[in-house]
Amino acid sequence: MNRRSFIQHVAGAAAALAGASRTAGAAGSGGPYVDVHTHLTQGWATKAALSVDALLRWMDANNIDQAVVLPLINPESWFYAITTADVLRETRQHRDRLIPFCSIDPRTINLSADGAKRDVLRRYKDEGARGLGESKPGVAMDDPRNLDLFAVAAEVNLPVLFHLDNNRNFDEPGLPGLTKVLEQIPSGTFIGHAQGFWASISGDVSKDEMQGYPKGPVTPGGALDALFDRFPNLYGDLSAGSGLNGITRDAEFGRAFLERRRDRLLFGTDYLEPGQAVGQIDLYREIDISAEAKAKICRENARRVLGL
Repeated sequence: MNRRSFIQHVAGAAAALAGASRTAGAAGSGGPYVDVHTHLTQGWATKAALSVDALLRWMDANNIDQAVVLPLINPESWFYAITTADVLRETRQHRDRLIPFCSIDPRTINLSADGAKRDVLRRYKDEGARGLGESKPGVAMDDPRNLDLFAVAAEVNLPVLFHLDNNRNFDEPGLPGLTKVLEQIPSGTFIGHAQGFWASISGDVSKDEMQGYPKGPVTPGGALDALFDRFPNLYGDLSAGSGLNGITRDAEFGRAFLERRRDRLLFGTDYLEPGQAVGQIDLYREIDISAEAKAKICRENARRVLGL
């Protein structure tokens, strides 16, 4: 082996060792991104499983320091239940990199007694959960059972990451249901996600568009700007096709929105399958916004909101 080959060999081995150390959870990557929305999944139908090791390798490859891992327990939310116990167990050896959330279905009858939800959420928090979500039940956003659960989460100091569309935590144009939640639970922290939430960036959103990915210019007067103005406890999860579409459908508006709401937006991907295309990686690496806005959106806001 000549000198050049030897140096390349040693450098490659060192990089592999460092990568293995990061994957084993010895230290964070130090990258500029905290991803507030990922899932660990089984193989199902045409989708491949996403293991802890695969998620960590993907994070390393994309310079993502930490990622929130969300359970999906509501029957409307996924092919099968991804339980809080699953998430707590799978992330336990990697808590420097993988941040677990917990979840309760608001319709669970056996948790309707006084104090039952509080006791469960406190136990989950003691086991390392940093938030409640992904909340994705097939009820109205302002369903009394949601309001009860969200109030308990606020009491226990767990931020709520919620999915909102026409089928899960459903609402109407203008987001009156979400408005009611924010009015009634001012001490809570709420992180919005999905089609109905991000379609509401535009003032002319229709009910049908709240289940889709509307194209074309954003009309001023959208519910999101109004709610961000009124409620300091509301944040936006920029993950998935919905968050990507909300920012890119009208590039000029999107850049201005990111700057204007730089204290209230959180980078996320909704990564859940190996090889999944994730447009957020290139978008937030390349988008022309201030260094302050990029740092807050991609890392600092999530660390502040989740106490990382």
